[in-house]
Amino acid sequence: MGKYFGTDGYRGEANVDLTADTAFKVGKFLAYYFSNKGTKECRIVIGKDTRRSSYMFEYALSAGITAAGADAYLMHVTTTPSVSYIVRSEDFSCGVMISASHNPFYDNGLKVINENGEKVSDDFIAEIEAYLDGETEEVPLATGDKIGRTVDFAAGRNRYIGYLISLATRSFKGKKIALDCANGSASSCAKAVFDALGADTHVLSNDPNGYNINANCGSTHMEALQEYVKNGDCEIGFAYDGDADRCLCVDSDGELVDGDQILYLCGKNMRDKGQLKDNKIVTTIMSNFGLYKALDGAGLSYEKTKVGDRYVYENMAENGYSLGGEQSGHIIFMRHATTGDGILTSIKLMEVLLEEKKSLKEALAEYQRFPQVLKNVRVKDKLLVEQNETVQEAVKKVEESLGEDGRILLRASGTEPLIRVMVEASKEELCEKYVEEVIAVMKKEGLVLS
Repeated sequence: MGKYFGTDGYRGEANVDLTADTAFKVGKFLAYYFSNKGTKECRIVIGKDTRRSSYMFEYALSAGITAAGADAYLMHVTTTPSVSYIVRSEDFSCGVMISASHNPFYDNGLKVINENGEKVSDDFIAEIEAYLDGETEEVPLATGDKIGRTVDFAAGRNRYIGYLISLATRSFKGKKIALDCANGSASSCAKAVFDALGADTHVLSNDPNGYNINANCGSTHMEALQEYVKNGDCEIGFAYDGDADRCLCVDSDGELVDGDQILYLCGKNMRDKGQLKDNKIVTTIMSNFGLYKALDGAGLSYEKTKVGDRYVYENMAENGYSLGGEQSGHIIFMRHATTGDGILTSIKLMEVLLEEKKSLKEALAEYQRFPQVLKNVRVKDKLLVEQNETVQEAVKKVEESLGEDGRILLRASGTEPLIRVMVEASKEELCEKYVEEVIAVMKKEGLVLS
C-alpha cells in the first residue's frame, strides 16, 4: 500500500486530500507512462460516479492527459467494472475510474486500471507517487499537433450493458426484483440490464443529485431495500455501492444476504457444473466463520487473502481460480471479469436460483452465519494503533477468551483513517462485549478521534 494510493486507489476528501491539481498531474503521468514516454499512441478511458466533484476531476484528468499528448475517452457516469471491461476489450492503454466507492459524497478517488483491466501493481504505484512527490523528472507538455484530444465515449457504457445482457442464459421474466442503485453509478445501467432480461424491475435510490450517493441507501445501508422487498412482495433485492463493484442482496423476508453467502451459493453451483477449478473459492480474512463451516460441509475448499478485492484477484490470477470475493460484496467471476462487478453478481446469483428452482431463502436454508460485530473507529494514526502494546495485549486477551469458538480482527482501513474492530463469537452479546473492551482501551490510550 502506497503513501497516496491505498488498496483501492487514491482516495480522500475532494479539494482537501485530493485536489484538481493532483488529478491533472496524475493525468499527465498516465499519458507519459502508458505512451512509453511519448513514443507510442496512448488512449485512456475515464469513467466517473455521481459525486458533484467527479465533474471537476474528470476535466482535470482529461486536461492532464491531453496536455501530455494522449487522448482521453469519456464514458461519463458509469461503473468501475465497465471501465475495466472497456479497457481490456477495446484495446485502451489504461483506464481511470473517478469514485470513492461506498464513501460519502464529499470524498472522491482515482482508481487506475491497467491495460488488462486490472488494478495497477505496487511497482506502478511507487513510480506515480515518486512523481507526485517531485522525486522524478517533470512530464513534458506536448506541443503542436502532438497535443491530445477528448472524445465522448458514452457508447462504451452501452457496450458494457450489452455484454452483461449477453452473459445471461436464462430469462428473468415474471421475477419481481428490486434494485437499490445507491444514487450512484448503477443508476446509469442496472435497470436497463434487468429490463432487457425480462424482469419486473423495481428501482430504489436511482435519482442522483451529486450529494445523495450512498446516503442511507446502497450496500452500506440496506434498511430501505429490506423494507421495500419485505412489504412489496419482491422475490429478491440487490443493492450496489457507489461505483457498483459490490453487491449485497435481500431475500423475500427482507433478510440480508452478504458476499460470503453469495460465494457459497455460486461456488456450489459452479462446482456442480465443473466450472470451479480445484473446487476452491478465494476469500479474505474478514469472511465469516459460517462460510467456512458451510464450505466444509459442501466439500469445497478455500484460500484466505488480505482484505481487498485486489488481493483476491491476485491470488485468483496466480493460481487460475474461478471464483473469489469478500463479505462486503466484491465478487469476482474470473471467466467474465477482472474486478468485482455488482450487476454481474446479481445476474449470476439469479441464474443459480433459477437453475435450482429455489428461492434465496430456500437455497440458504443450511447456511448458519456466526454472530459478528464490526465497528469502525476513527483514529489519529492507524499505525500507532497497530503498534500500541496495550491495545495488542487487549486483543490477545480477547483471543484467549474466545479460544476456538470465535475470533477477533483488528485491521486498518486501506482508504480511510479508520481501525476496524471485528469479533465473531457464539453469541452477539459476546461480540459486543469484546469489541467495546478493545475500543475502550484505544480511547484510554488517546488513539481515538473524539
